Amino acid sequence: MAAEDAAAAQDPAAQDARRKDDHVRLASAQHAEPRAHDFDHVRPMNHPLAAGDRSRVSLRTTGRVLDWPVPLYINGMTGGTAHTATINRALALAARETGVPIASGSTGILHRDPAAIPSFRVLRDLNPDGFVLANVNANLTPAQARRSVEILEADGLQVHINPAQEIVMPEGDRDFTRWADNVAAIVEGVGVPVVVKEVGAGMSRGTVARLRDLGVAAVDVSGRGGTDFTAIESARRTDGGMDYLAGWGQSAVEGLLDASSVEGVDLLASGGVRHPLDVVRALALGATAVGVAGGFLRVLLTEGEAALVARIQAWLGQIGDVMTLVGAHTVPDLRRVDLLLTGPVREFCELRGIDAAAYARRSGL
Repeated sequence: MAAEDAAAAQDPAAQDARRKDDHVRLASAQHAEPRAHDFDHVRPMNHPLAAGDRSRVSLRTTGRVLDWPVPLYINGMTGGTAHTATINRALALAARETGVPIASGSTGILHRDPAAIPSFRVLRDLNPDGFVLANVNANLTPAQARRSVEILEADGLQVHINPAQEIVMPEGDRDFTRWADNVAAIVEGVGVPVVVKEVGAGMSRGTVARLRDLGVAAVDVSGRGGTDFTAIESARRTDGGMDYLAGWGQSAVEGLLDASSVEGVDLLASGGVRHPLDVVRALALGATAVGVAGGFLRVLLTEGEAALVARIQAWLGQIGDVMTLVGAHTVPDLRRVDLLLTGPVREFCELRGIDAAAYARRSGL
């Protein structure tokens, strides 16, 4: 057995598979306990006579490129092993039954191990009419990225940039200097809209502006508060870990606020989204749509596929309910809702030169 383990350690495909299964196990465990979130410091003002008509609420959301029937999507999670293929099958069916867009996990493994292809392809096979995003890392070539899109027949491509995770990951990258050039080449050569996302450490306005200039269609500010991949990778280490980097970066709330002045690119949000009110908060802060990964994964693993479908359907209904409560009949209407930014979120605004008080006076009420 020791010889088999040693052989697996030298096999890149085996390392990929083991890492992906580790990620699912550790990510699910993180979502078992409640945690404090910046979303709790974004409070919509209650104007009772400004509430809307639920029958007039539309969940359709559009941006410069994206045009989705709902402002909620299943964010990239996994793929590449027998276990993750089962997860992706259930996620694909949930996306099909609820109409939400879905992103794959990182598809890099399928370029090294073609046997992994079915575990990703299931997202399209079981969801033929849905909006599917393929996912790649920033080290892949344009040809590889285009191949990932072709295999999934994807409508768009996510490129994840995750230096904090890579630094902590035992087998991770250590040179990030070519990522910007790689992203630009992928945008030029892939043939579908490109979304660039973090994996839970957030984005700054400077990063979002630079990505816009590289031709990226949308940026997912994916912030801390949800799945913490620095903590996950620290747990996978055998040298004592780097758990002091847990919680690295900015939250999705901070990322949306920081990038609010950047024009010409759609903002998406994920990281720490716990319920429909958090979705509405993110949309009110300027997100075109909101992604959920770890929370939905936890429901799937603990309660099953039918429970996940019911949860997503309930969220979509309740997003409309909360929109009615704040008087927003469309997603763009939410950007005129008064928001009280308090506590550490207000402190972040002060440090970054953002007028927090202006958010409390947007409606004129």
